[in-house]
Amino acid sequence: MIQKLRLEEKHFRGSRFINHEKDLKGNNDVLVLTLPDAIVEIHKQYLLAGSDMVETNTFSSTSIAQADYALEHLAYELNKVAAEVARKACDEVTALQPDKPRLVCGSMGPTNRTASISPSVENPSYRNITFDQLVEAYKEQARGLLDGGSDLLMVETIFDTLNAKAALYAIDILFSEEGFKEVPVLVSGTIVDQSGRTLSGQTGEAFVISVSHSNPMAIGLNCALGAPQMRPFIQNISKVTSKYVICYPNAGLPNTFGQYDETPEMMASHVEEFAAGGLINIVGGCCGTTPEHIKAIAEVCSKYAPRVPSEDQSKNKMLLSGLEPLTVDENTNFVNIGERCNVAGSRKFARHILNNEYEEALAIARAQVDSGAQIVDVNMDEGLLDGVAAMTKFLNLISTEPDVSKVPLMIDSSNFEVIKAGLKCVQGKCIVNSISLKEGEEEFLKKATIIRRFGAAVVVMAFDEEGQATDRERKLEICTRSYNLLVEKVGFNPNDIVFDPNILTICTGMEEHNHYAVEFIEATRLIKANLPGAKVSGGVSNISFSFRGKEIIRQAMHSVFLFHAIKAGLDMGIVNAGFLTIYDDVPKDLLEICENAVHNLDPNSTEKLLEYAEKHGSVAGKVSNAEEWRLQDVSSRLSYALVKGITKYIVEDTEEARLNKESYPRTLNVIEGPLMDGMNIVGQLFGSGKMFLPQVIKSARVMKKAVAHLIPFMEEERLERLKASGITDDGDENSMYSGTVILATVKGDVHDIGKNIVGVVLGCCY
Repeated sequence: MIQKLRLEEKHFRGSRFINHEKDLKGNNDVLVLTLPDAIVEIHKQYLLAGSDMVETNTFSSTSIAQADYALEHLAYELNKVAAEVARKACDEVTALQPDKPRLVCGSMGPTNRTASISPSVENPSYRNITFDQLVEAYKEQARGLLDGGSDLLMVETIFDTLNAKAALYAIDILFSEEGFKEVPVLVSGTIVDQSGRTLSGQTGEAFVISVSHSNPMAIGLNCALGAPQMRPFIQNISKVTSKYVICYPNAGLPNTFGQYDETPEMMASHVEEFAAGGLINIVGGCCGTTPEHIKAIAEVCSKYAPRVPSEDQSKNKMLLSGLEPLTVDENTNFVNIGERCNVAGSRKFARHILNNEYEEALAIARAQVDSGAQIVDVNMDEGLLDGVAAMTKFLNLISTEPDVSKVPLMIDSSNFEVIKAGLKCVQGKCIVNSISLKEGEEEFLKKATIIRRFGAAVVVMAFDEEGQATDRERKLEICTRSYNLLVEKVGFNPNDIVFDPNILTICTGMEEHNHYAVEFIEATRLIKANLPGAKVSGGVSNISFSFRGKEIIRQAMHSVFLFHAIKAGLDMGIVNAGFLTIYDDVPKDLLEICENAVHNLDPNSTEKLLEYAEKHGSVAGKVSNAEEWRLQDVSSRLSYALVKGITKYIVEDTEEARLNKESYPRTLNVIEGPLMDGMNIVGQLFGSGKMFLPQVIKSARVMKKAVAHLIPFMEEERLERLKASGITDDGDENSMYSGTVILATVKGDVHDIGKNIVGVVLGCCY
């Protein structure tokens, strides 16, 4: 509408900026100072066309964006006056139609900077804006909008969720610390193409999880796309949020001249599908939409009831996100938190960080995710490091690595300044590890409030002013006190609270340490029974720390401990995801010793473990002939390879089975026979807690390789049958059973493959 006025430089300058040092043409926001009546008139046209609310003319009215015009010092004034201009228009139209009050929606655009993406190809960890700078700019903008009379605030056109989190952080400070009356907040992202992701890479569901901590009145999408292109993405958001859904698309896609050709009637017909499908509560128009478009949209949508909000998933699930979502609930198997990006726990990682070899350190994170870590723990607590700088640089690098940043992060430090530095780098919903009552309630609540403002979940240690809890009663006592403080005084969702009741080392040679595993397991059981929604985690490698260097012993101890702790309710743990042994693979004599050690049933467990390590050395737990399984028939070899995650021979064994037409007349029979037999075993072990997701993923890789080899032959057979019979459609390969596995293994990410295969095998949606 401003473009239709065909304004020149003189109109943007007015009398106030006649001698301004920079050109102002194109800075539409400044028109609230130089041509306020024109802006009032535009607002009124939209309101009279049927709008319930109008956005202030402040999309670029932050000090950051206005710096392009050397007007950054006017940011507060621009926002205050823009809100007053919109207020004037709303009040005048409301006076004409008092049965329909009109509202001012304060527009807070994304700025022209991005906190998650480097502007320099050569330096991916570099940022030209910081989280703190964004917070200050947004705080100034929101203050002006509220002082000017805005009824709502809209954080909109979000292409980088970290920018949006800074805006929401700023708004929360104004409401909770600076005395501003709370108004509803709307949050609207923008999907840049048909990938369904924001510019910074998040899926719609991950975006919703990342901003929902701010308790917005509505979440949705605007801009970038026309309504037809936007529909699948708004449909997805409608499914995953309990908030109202807002959608204001463009009038189609721009033509080669940057103009929008979709007529009001065309746009209204597209948007009507959203309303008829019960997908939206608030609807409107973005780029290219005139009052005529709004009038047409208002008329067609008035025939339909608004969307009924979905059930709030966060009431009974922990929802986390990186670029993609992660759900943790009672149906989730044990969640693996990768432990190797910890300078205190991995000498290799520490060496790379201390030598400024961040690419090599990033490779360790990538390997953790590839091995099955669903969350990556990052710790930079080392005396020779600047922890804040190291955490910032490494997390900035992770955000440029989709294979790592797709999973949520755990920001791990004993220094809260390092934790805050990490929180300022993460656009998803992460976990902070950790806080405790060690320094008293006041400090505990202060830190918890900041963590919640960032939207993160939190790990709470079983530690208070008196020290670390070692027995189950003290563990429960501290966790209960912490839980009540977090829920009642800070407003934490119980599902975002993770207790670490201290996995302490057993078999140290000191008798009083031998009960530590039992106490942890029983404390876990008590926490899950008495603190609804809370999750339990721990550093698994601590249990076997006295046997460092004795890796066979450690793997066995971890497997046994996890088997029982998970049954007691352990939800997640910090582990080396590629360093886990299947429970049933632990040699029976070693298994018995470890069981007795974990349950403190034999006072001589320590000596027996040492004797076992000395006797068996590095080959303990392995059969004398590692290749003995190769002597079995091909069906048994395929199943064995799948269960053990061995890819070395899978193609040749698969081909041998395929050529055995007597046993497998069709190639599909190889998948439905020995390959699925192996995956059935995987499913049973996984379902019983004797196998963990990293092992399932290894099995999935084997399955993927086998099926990829078979697919071309299946296609040849299908074409031959079609040619011979004249049938135009052969749906056999698309059966739910085989088709799902084939699709998962050939096209899917290995993490999804693991989930899909187990889901098929167990007959459930994992």
